[in-house]
Amino acid sequence: MLRLAVATQGETYERMRDPLADRGIDVVALRAKERAIGLTDTVSDGVPDVDVGFVFPSRLMEGGALDALLGVPWVNDREAVVTSRNKGGVAAALSNAGLPVPETVMLSNPVSEREVVEAVSGLSYPLVVKPNSATRGVGVTKVDDEDSLLGVVDYLDLVHDYRATGDKSYLVQEFLPDARDYRAMVVDGDCYGGVERRLPDPAREAGRWKHNVHRGAEADAVDLPVEYRRVAESVAVALGIDYLGVDLLVTEERVVVGETNARPTIDHADKYDPGFYDALAGLVERTAGAEESRE
Repeated sequence: MLRLAVATQGETYERMRDPLADRGIDVVALRAKERAIGLTDTVSDGVPDVDVGFVFPSRLMEGGALDALLGVPWVNDREAVVTSRNKGGVAAALSNAGLPVPETVMLSNPVSEREVVEAVSGLSYPLVVKPNSATRGVGVTKVDDEDSLLGVVDYLDLVHDYRATGDKSYLVQEFLPDARDYRAMVVDGDCYGGVERRLPDPAREAGRWKHNVHRGAEADAVDLPVEYRRVAESVAVALGIDYLGVDLLVTEERVVVGETNARPTIDHADKYDPGFYDALAGLVERTAGAEESRE
């Protein structure tokens, strides 16, 4: 039986374990953080004997150590995770590929207030300011005017002034009011449906606008139109990522790619098209087989 080390814990691990076992894949948990990792023979606490890994760990340093110890290929390796995490890089790559993204400017600190103002001069308020490499909506804020923008920039300057801060970039992006928020799931080039993420009515009436599930939004199964599916599939092809969550923002006039996630949480099976787990199992088998063919 093929053995799969899963570095994505929580709901994803629990939801994929039995369906993949039914398809001949033994799912093994791989804890990648908040633990001691033995790196040499004399102090090693052991790593699982597996054939393939599922999604390179989010902490890249720990992931690098475990990758060396395991010595197996990954469904979404380090390069895929790094590519998707760089929101500015994704926006640029998709724009160059002719795919729709919000109007976006990247700022690399330190930059002066004058440079910030000039950089966004072609955009209209309100604007969204977001860290370039954070997830789950952390640090994302909306600003309504220049004073508010520069106030947020002041806080970013303080954070980026800390020498150990690795990523000193952030994005300023057009805000799409009343956009519907969809997460499409692409596996091995095909979209297997997705969900619409919506805040509860009281939250929206109170002025909240972030649709991240980790911020209280609900993810409801939807029948994604063919147009949305094709956009999501084109995104995965453009980025070269086999297993990808694609966030689509949809208004009456536009469908744009908000962000991508190379470590997307797997939702309940009834929120995806039939065949989702068959495709996922096939991708795992193909990834393991690709390594075997090189040996």
